Amino acid sequence: MKQLWTFFFLSFLCSGLFRRTHSEKPKVVKIGSIFSFDSVIGKVAKIAIDEAVKDVNSNPDILSGTKFSVSMQNSNCSGFMGMVEALRFMEKDIVGIIGPQCSVVAHMISHMANELRVPLLSFAVTDPVMSPLQFPYFIRTTQSDLYQMDAIASIVDFYGWKEVIAVFVDDDFGRNGVAALNDKLASRRLRITYKAGLHPDTAVNKNEIMNMLIKIMLLQPRIVVIHVYSELGFAVFKEAKYLGMMGNGYVWIATDWLSTNLDSSSPLPAERLETIQGVLVLRPHTPDSDFKREFFKRWRKMSGASLALNTYGLYAYDSVMLLARGLDKFFKDGGNISFSNHSMLNTLGKSGNLNLEAMTVFDGGEALLKDILGTRMVGLTGQLQFTPDRSRTRPAYDIINVAGTGVRQIGYWSNHSGLSTVLPELLYTKEKPNMSTSPKLRHVIWPGETFTKPRGWVFSNNGKELKIGVPLRVSYKEFVSQIRGTENMFKGFCIDVFTAAVNLLPYAVPVKFIPYGNGKENPSYTHMVEMITTGNFDGVVGDVAIVTNRTKIVDFTQPYAASGLVVVAPFKKLNSGAWAFLRPFNRLMWAVTGCCFLFVGIVVWILEHRTNDEFRGPPKRQCVTILWFSFSTMFFAHSMSKENLLCHWLLFGF
Repeated sequence: MKQLWTFFFLSFLCSGLFRRTHSEKPKVVKIGSIFSFDSVIGKVAKIAIDEAVKDVNSNPDILSGTKFSVSMQNSNCSGFMGMVEALRFMEKDIVGIIGPQCSVVAHMISHMANELRVPLLSFAVTDPVMSPLQFPYFIRTTQSDLYQMDAIASIVDFYGWKEVIAVFVDDDFGRNGVAALNDKLASRRLRITYKAGLHPDTAVNKNEIMNMLIKIMLLQPRIVVIHVYSELGFAVFKEAKYLGMMGNGYVWIATDWLSTNLDSSSPLPAERLETIQGVLVLRPHTPDSDFKREFFKRWRKMSGASLALNTYGLYAYDSVMLLARGLDKFFKDGGNISFSNHSMLNTLGKSGNLNLEAMTVFDGGEALLKDILGTRMVGLTGQLQFTPDRSRTRPAYDIINVAGTGVRQIGYWSNHSGLSTVLPELLYTKEKPNMSTSPKLRHVIWPGETFTKPRGWVFSNNGKELKIGVPLRVSYKEFVSQIRGTENMFKGFCIDVFTAAVNLLPYAVPVKFIPYGNGKENPSYTHMVEMITTGNFDGVVGDVAIVTNRTKIVDFTQPYAASGLVVVAPFKKLNSGAWAFLRPFNRLMWAVTGCCFLFVGIVVWILEHRTNDEFRGPPKRQCVTILWFSFSTMFFAHSMSKENLLCHWLLFGF
């Protein structure tokens, strides 16, 4: 019996060492928040999170009897600092983290959240690679870049452009965003011609930005998508303005980093605003509501009118409210706040001075995660609900145009209706909205203060020329022939067709004609076609016949000239008349034909006049009979009745 009591005592002691449990509903629940305090998003998010915590604590319908206590840490968008600050959180028995703000930090601390079962509610990480399969405790309360890049691809496709240039910050945020853009463009048979990656700290390196922009100037496309951080983006626009790249012919499309600055720093300083004239900008769309308008009024008092509210401030507020409602459901379902020591960390902590044993595992983390994902609410950003892949439902973006001292709303994009000038929330009520009759986007003021849509490309100064082989024919030079006195200039029907086809392309194709053959005899067309496969030619222009053995190694265009036997005859208009039946034969032919008829009549008379009374009588009658018989052979009148003979005469006469 004594041994049994000893066993129960040791079990109780061990449970006290490895588990800290609140048997009753706690009066205070600790949450953390990690973001960059000095960024535009961070400054707004700090105020929004504090206000959301106040609203939760003052609302008796949410967590009744329990208060939120938030602890904020500055990651400065550094993966290392984010990991350090997250480790400090894990020592404080927190049940959830609002953040992080940057993709680099999210990738680092999401692994820690998986082990310690602490949900991360990020209001600003748009990296599409953050998969729920790899990071099950990561919840994105904002919109993924997967949808933002789909919106950009829709804009490029709408204006008929085929190639774009991507300028991005060379980290997880930039690389993964551009990869999503490349996929969305490829699905529309468009492509990224050139990717220009910039170091996250290149804002102070003017030469690197300048060299990158000079490379872009030498390329054919003039559509530039810029997906960077704020300071780096403004540095790029400043140098682009200096190089004349913010004028006619260029198109700049900026992701939501620019709209965030436009909303929070409106109006921008004049020197910055001047560098972004004509730029198209995307901004996450949030439906208008009384709740949102009231919050904007409160914001002026909260911020002291020193900082305007942006979309990510709304997402930060809704993230806190979502966590609060998830916890409320967690408590109503009988959940308790309890923490256990991680067995592996407990062992490692004893062998060093890192104090790893202080980090605990949230026992109710999995249940809380399910309650958060199952919560449906209407917040400042509209309906907050998640799809099976944990993306927000009804993603949509505003498309704005920087012009003058402000911005113009030119349309919207949603994954339900695509581009439209109608509010997305109105179109979501229709299963299949009819967008064929309504305009997709309003007029844009492009760089250079013009309403004319840029072509999107120019002739490149250093582009690769297509090497086109042209046969030096000796015969049939109307198809293709070399212009006398030149080396690479040709003329002819085939050259005209090729030139017309190249001019129809929406982008420039520099071409160099290369003669093939000695000019003394027609070259071997089969060997010339084979030179395409060896890389000597990029293509061949000429009267090349499409035969089976050639189609096995190269592709041919549709035939534009058909070969075959033809008859060429002069055309002369002839007048019709009563004697038109005489035209098939000339006079000599008709005379010979008449003589033949008379000869037949005479032969018949010789054979018949002795026995046939019709061929007898006076000489005059016999001559008439011979002539009549000869003429009647044309219609076989001698074997017809009088009625049939009359019909033939009528038809022949009329």
